[in-house]
Amino acid sequence: MKDFVKEFARRGLMLCGGGPLVLAIVYLCINASGQVGSLSVVRIVTEILSSMLLAFIAAGITAVYTVEKLQLPVAGLIHGSVMLADYLLIYLINGWIPFRPAAVALFVLIYAVCFIIIFLIVRKLIQIQINRLNRQMQQEGML
Repeated sequence: MKDFVKEFARRGLMLCGGGPLVLAIVYLCINASGQVGSLSVVRIVTEILSSMLLAFIAAGITAVYTVEKLQLPVAGLIHGSVMLADYLLIYLINGWIPFRPAAVALFVLIYAVCFIIIFLIVRKLIQIQINRLNRQMQQEGML
């Protein structure tokens, strides 16, 4: 568990700057469309800090695949669940999605479908790589 916490923190700290970068790009796009007049300093700071936290957790939880010796589906379930909670809470706190049951349900549905599709693609790519390595090892007489 100690190794997981260290790796979680290392990954999170390496990539937490990505959250504010994405937020800045979103603000620039919204500004270019003429949708935002002005924002309060408190709102900007809150959104910058919360996007850093979001990115820290999103990057950190990927340690579940390498540090903990879990099967891929279990690690994927943990990863997906933590990311869903992370995104949903930050989005609701910042008002990025409305706090209405229908909006939350739609967000969860879209997130789940996208996560499952990405997970299945990655799983398939890993399986292809494993099969290729097994064939190579058989040809070299290692198996």
